[in-house]
Amino acid sequence: MARLSHLVAASGVLLSGLGRTIAKPFTPKHEAGRCALRGHCGSKSFFGSQLPCVDNGLAEEPDDDLRKQLTDLCGPKWSSGPVCCLPEQIDTLKDSLSTANQIISSCPACKDNFYNMFCTFTCSPDQSLFINVTKTLEKNGKTLVTELDQLISKEYGTGFYDSCKDVKFGPTNSRAMDLIGGGAKNYTQMLTFLGKERFGGSPFQINFPTKYSEPGTGPLPMKAKKCNDEDPNFRCACVDCPAVCPELPAVEKAGSCRVGSLPCLSFASIFTYSVLLLSFIVSIVGHVVWKRHTKRRSERLRLLTDAAPSDDEDEGYLTQNGAMFDRPQKTYIINTWCDASFSRLGYAAAKFPAITIMTSVIVVAILSAGWFHFEIEQDPARLWVSPTSAAAEEKAFFDSNFGPFYRAEKIFLVNDTNPEGPGPVLSYDNLIWWMDVEKQVRKLKGKSYGTTLDDVCFKPTGDACVVQSVAAYFQDDPNMVNPKSWQTQLRKCADSPVECRPAYGQPLDPNMILGGYPESGDPVDATAFTVTWVVNNFPEGTPELSRAMDFEEALKELLLRVQNETTHRGLRLSFSTEISLEQELNKSTNTDAKIIVISYIIMFLYASLALGSTTLSVREFLRNPAVSLVESKFTLGVVGILIVLMSITASLGLFSWAGLKATLIIVDVIPFIVLAVGVDNIFLIVHEFERVNISFPDEVVEVRISKALGRMGPSILFSAITETISFALGAFVGMPAVRNFAIYAAGAVFINAILQVTMFISVLTLNQIRVEDARADCFPCVRIKAARVHLDASNGTQGARFYEAPEESLLQQFIRKSYAPRLLSKSVKAGVVVVFLGIFAAGVALIPQVQLGLDQRVAIPDDSYLIPYFNDLYDYFDSGPPVYFVTRGFNGTERKHQQQICSRYTTCQQMSLTNVLEQERKRPEVSYISSPTASWIDDFFQWLNPDNDKCCVEGRQACFAKRDPSWNITLAGMPEGDEFVHYLDKFLSSPTDEDCPLGGQATYGTAVVVDSEKTTIPASHFRTMHSPLRSQEDFIEAYASARRIAKEVSANTGLQVFPYSVFYVFFDQYATIVSLTGALLGSAVGIIFVVSSVLLGSLLTAAVVTMTVVMVIVDIIGAMAVMGVSLNAVSLVNLIICVGIAVEFCAHIARAFMFPSRAFLERVKNRFRGKDARAWTALANVGGSVFSGITVTKILGVTVLAFTRSKIFEIYYFRVWLALVIFAASHALIFLPVALSLLGGEGYMDPDADGGLEEDLAARRYRALMPDDSDTEDEA
Repeated sequence: MARLSHLVAASGVLLSGLGRTIAKPFTPKHEAGRCALRGHCGSKSFFGSQLPCVDNGLAEEPDDDLRKQLTDLCGPKWSSGPVCCLPEQIDTLKDSLSTANQIISSCPACKDNFYNMFCTFTCSPDQSLFINVTKTLEKNGKTLVTELDQLISKEYGTGFYDSCKDVKFGPTNSRAMDLIGGGAKNYTQMLTFLGKERFGGSPFQINFPTKYSEPGTGPLPMKAKKCNDEDPNFRCACVDCPAVCPELPAVEKAGSCRVGSLPCLSFASIFTYSVLLLSFIVSIVGHVVWKRHTKRRSERLRLLTDAAPSDDEDEGYLTQNGAMFDRPQKTYIINTWCDASFSRLGYAAAKFPAITIMTSVIVVAILSAGWFHFEIEQDPARLWVSPTSAAAEEKAFFDSNFGPFYRAEKIFLVNDTNPEGPGPVLSYDNLIWWMDVEKQVRKLKGKSYGTTLDDVCFKPTGDACVVQSVAAYFQDDPNMVNPKSWQTQLRKCADSPVECRPAYGQPLDPNMILGGYPESGDPVDATAFTVTWVVNNFPEGTPELSRAMDFEEALKELLLRVQNETTHRGLRLSFSTEISLEQELNKSTNTDAKIIVISYIIMFLYASLALGSTTLSVREFLRNPAVSLVESKFTLGVVGILIVLMSITASLGLFSWAGLKATLIIVDVIPFIVLAVGVDNIFLIVHEFERVNISFPDEVVEVRISKALGRMGPSILFSAITETISFALGAFVGMPAVRNFAIYAAGAVFINAILQVTMFISVLTLNQIRVEDARADCFPCVRIKAARVHLDASNGTQGARFYEAPEESLLQQFIRKSYAPRLLSKSVKAGVVVVFLGIFAAGVALIPQVQLGLDQRVAIPDDSYLIPYFNDLYDYFDSGPPVYFVTRGFNGTERKHQQQICSRYTTCQQMSLTNVLEQERKRPEVSYISSPTASWIDDFFQWLNPDNDKCCVEGRQACFAKRDPSWNITLAGMPEGDEFVHYLDKFLSSPTDEDCPLGGQATYGTAVVVDSEKTTIPASHFRTMHSPLRSQEDFIEAYASARRIAKEVSANTGLQVFPYSVFYVFFDQYATIVSLTGALLGSAVGIIFVVSSVLLGSLLTAAVVTMTVVMVIVDIIGAMAVMGVSLNAVSLVNLIICVGIAVEFCAHIARAFMFPSRAFLERVKNRFRGKDARAWTALANVGGSVFSGITVTKILGVTVLAFTRSKIFEIYYFRVWLALVIFAASHALIFLPVALSLLGGEGYMDPDADGGLEEDLAARRYRALMPDDSDTEDEA
């Protein structure tokens, strides 16, 4: 690149400072045909470049050799006329232009303007008209030019700049203007860069005044070529000239359907509900008006007829409740079979408790033996990425062909700790201190292998590590940081990075290393800077990877110590190494063990106390406290917990046999789910058993147990099937962590249900025998005589009998007397329907507001050192990740396939891969692509250009120097077949250096895989960059856009193209997450409908239950939008879990509605008939159990999770499950009974109500359960 800078010196110069005053008349005559300088007169120093001589003489005709030299270099227009240059100037000019030619030759217009300006400057016979020498140096009797003014018209300068400003230099993914013009933003900046006297640049100063007072001077009337010039020989390709590009079709973003500011779905939901609500109000008003009209009419008719009710009409109501006339008379065979089957199962478990318990323990022990195969997966890529996903397969293809993507070690140094606000992070002291830190990093050695940075770093040029740091602007040398001028040096390097290239050669754009200041602002004011060490990556399990990780571990420890130093300096350091994320993810699952344990203990204590309260009232306790020692159910609570633990260990063991790896999150979450579900079933079984004890006090324990399980077994079966299948549906999520979690959870819930209807039943039997023998809980060998007195039988039957008539609980009385009657009144039912449909409509309206993604900051502990790093990455890093468009099975040896991927030649397809990528770069708000594409095939063909005589050389001459047809921009002379493979191999091994920056070794050495035997290219990639991605939405949209682009290119060209970036594997799930969510939730709902229809025997009731569950899930999704819970694989599995648990809330009430207990039905208030009566019965029968056994246990367990320190627990478990408990409980206890009373199906006879002694047993039960409340019975 130094030779490019010498270009100005060789040509004599080009640039300007404004309005200079002539110091001496070194160019006294300004007229056509007269020179201003000519030839070489020497240099300022021994190592300096040659300076031209002052010469105001006449232009001269060149000899034939000079003429040929000039026309070969500058074109045929120099084939006649005098010139002002000598052969040595043409040699220097050619040498200097050769470097620029490699950078800009892909755009003929830019090249012609560049060459024309320098050739005119060097050899024009009218030099004196536009050049004025202003300063000279006398040396060895010669006058050397040291400064001059050159006049360039604004029209030519603007046209020159415009023709070059969009030209790309593929090897560095940058604009050519960054190299030839120092990143100039206009033509004056470009010329200033070229003309500035500096080491490695122009050997003398060239100024370009826009106005000049010297008589007889003025710019030459030159016309610049346009990149879209009318002459096709100068027209540039689309990649270098936006004006010639085809227009890409517009992209319609997902979710773009809107009505005003509302998404279409939200508008439709609100509009539909509003119409229904208005119709409902109108119908209510109409009904009231009509009712009043008919009432007045009936009163007039009654007065005319004097009709009086007969006394006989009410006799039936005096003898029997009206609801009994409507009670179901049919039986349902499946329910009868289930009832009988569970009764037999309960009787067997109660009859042989020891065998049942021992068998359960043995089976669990056998399954748990799988723990010997238990493995925990900790690799994030394997945890959160489906191995069969497209992104995972493409990553494997990329890694196997191009090697694993580099490992990045990155820091941010930020000055934001001052109370008055952020300030500049750069100062002389801070720069010197940080250079010392980087020196420590270079000397750092790993503890295990002694690995240094130099051992593992990425070295594109073979000798220098890639370290992207502000220290590179000062050559990584503290001695280069001048305490007085470091700010000037920083500004210069930020304005023109090509002048301050680091040791590895690639210019450092300031947005790669500085942040926190406006783009047009002063880089000295940057509030943050970032440093990146790029380390080579290696296949997993290799010694090289172990050494890289050894260095990273040492680097992490060093940076943790440096963090303390930055605090003392009033700064803040955040960092991440490649190993950091995996370590912190694994750590996050261990931070909340205490919270989880406390949650379990609270649910356990509540279960033990609440179970004991079913048979022990406060009055009885005060009358005889000893009874509590017997009636306590602490042992049952312990056994319930043990069964939960047994089901978990059995499930883990079973699936460990199958080779499923677990995650640490399973240990935390599955026990909570199983405990919540398990406690629910324990409550239901125990509550039902207490009722059976009251109704059948004289039966043996085994019979009572069988009757209780016969009644509750079908409900448990209903909820267990739906929960297990719902959880198992999570297995269809590709993410291994979530899939394995779902499988383990489904297995644990299923095993838990089996143990509850077998082992727990046996323990319940033993517990009842203990109670009836007045033995102490937890110490069954101790008999409590004081309790025995209270528990003695009163009817002289065999021995002691436990049950008298316990008091009805306050909750049961409230539901039976107040809640159920009011809920089922017509006005309240109407209000319930309106309110719950309104909530449902709101949930639907909020669905589009649910965001996608799983922020990495959520998955790691709150106190992790990575949290500030990710915050700084989003806030201060103004560059996006690289993205590669990969071709598979590309036959580049054929011309038609070459034209499908090239862009810089006239016969390239308009919609070729690189042309499309360039067009997409121009709309980054849609494509998320921001940098030019590194196209190996374009640079390969440029490398073959014989004008670049230092690049492809064979036999001491350019490879294509005498080729026929000659190298040209139509691709006519480009190689094909074996020749293509031969030269491509040479290109990929050609060094990338000052002589030939187009050499492919550093830039494309690993970008192309060549199969010499088959003369094809199995894999290659085209590199570009994403725009800065600052949120999960940005990452997801960027991935979707890259997929879209690759798909369109494949469709247009027939190539196999896919995009790859290092983060894609983690975001592939979002390409299908919405449709997958719909499919899985739809499947779960469909399963609920089928299971409900079969077990309840009614399509209508099944539809009501399914509708209720759908409403619950939609409301939860709406709550997710409000609570900031995004949709991802974790929340998807949670939604599936919510489906299963929502069914549990509804199942018992729905079954009690379909199979109403006769004993409860007889107590229905007279105003309720038919479905209303059965809805009242369902609430009175199981409403208390649903509230105390299901709702309260889950509220207690979920509430404890609010104190978690893990964001992923707090957001994705606490918030979602809290919404689940609130919505599921309210729908089950409020909406479902109302919906069943309106839309439920015809019921069936309760199997246990059939028998000759049923009336007597029911009477006994009601005398015990329900005290006389005749004052409320006759209401209404």
